[in-house]
Amino acid sequence: MQIDTDKARRFCINLYQAYGFSKDESDIISDVILRADLYGIESHGIHRLMRYHDEITSGQVDVNAKIDIVHETGISACLEANKAMGQLVGVQAMNMAIEKALNNGCGMVTVRNSNHYGIASYYTDMAAARDLIGVCMTNTEAICVPTFGCQAMTGTNAIALAMPAEPYNFSYDASTTVVPRGTLEVYRKNGEPLPEHWALDANGKPCTDAAVVVDNIIAKAGGGITPLGGMGTLNGGHKGYGLSIIVDLFSAVISSGLTSNHVNREPAHTGICHYFMAVDYGIFGDKTAIKANMSKFLQELRDSKKAEGQSRIYTHGERAAQLMAQRKNGSIPVNEKTLEEMKNIAISLKLPEQALL
Repeated sequence: MQIDTDKARRFCINLYQAYGFSKDESDIISDVILRADLYGIESHGIHRLMRYHDEITSGQVDVNAKIDIVHETGISACLEANKAMGQLVGVQAMNMAIEKALNNGCGMVTVRNSNHYGIASYYTDMAAARDLIGVCMTNTEAICVPTFGCQAMTGTNAIALAMPAEPYNFSYDASTTVVPRGTLEVYRKNGEPLPEHWALDANGKPCTDAAVVVDNIIAKAGGGITPLGGMGTLNGGHKGYGLSIIVDLFSAVISSGLTSNHVNREPAHTGICHYFMAVDYGIFGDKTAIKANMSKFLQELRDSKKAEGQSRIYTHGERAAQLMAQRKNGSIPVNEKTLEEMKNIAISLKLPEQALL
């Protein structure tokens, strides 16, 4: 089904104001959520509204949380989120990193005791919009099974990086697992089997039943999603496993927060950690020349020889930018079960769900 993008945005803003967030806060949260749908990342868009609803109403997210600076230098800071909504923490932290980069060439901000913050590329794109390189990482609760293991120990642990370029910025955003948990939830909603080797059961064997895998993750009963590269080492699964550890290092370890295997272990506390970095690439030379060099390289990638039967090579961020241009003033696709969840949330908060129809 399709929902008018402006209607979806108004619904989200009204929703978060009903929870008790200010108008400005609701605008920020809604913008991050809708950006995922505009980019075509269904797993992190309005599909997540029910999850956020559960986290807010259960106390995992504190609507009135105050974010504290626990350590700061000219190029770095560590923030205590105090269970704040992840999108609000993310925007504040990246803005801090951006200002430090503009003043000192580089800015790095770590965050502890936060919550899910949406797509990582939202924050790296903030840096790119200020003509900076942006880097962002986040851990999550444990869903990734280490190579040769059968117990989830690291999270989705996404890595994002954006660099200004023409005609499209380079914008990479990917989990260090084969897929994020949200993708499994979408498969579960659609009743579709998972591709083989995406996920493992409690005994570490391949499992194509999304409901079984998701339920095991929630119950911490064993199994989970395979690292980027899949099972074992043949296709590089150990590399994805290593990348997931690196994300925990930058987000959780140096912030003195919770590593993925300790995240979401308490009913009213997730403890998710993030990392944000902005770099003024002008510290390496002439910015115009550096940006032109990146643009040239990306165009050479697009123009390189195509495989048989293929007509186009994309660079990271290109398709998302094109899709957003189409959907921004149009509509976004919504799973019927997600729409039903939105209606149920609206009813529970006494909002006019008819505005979606």
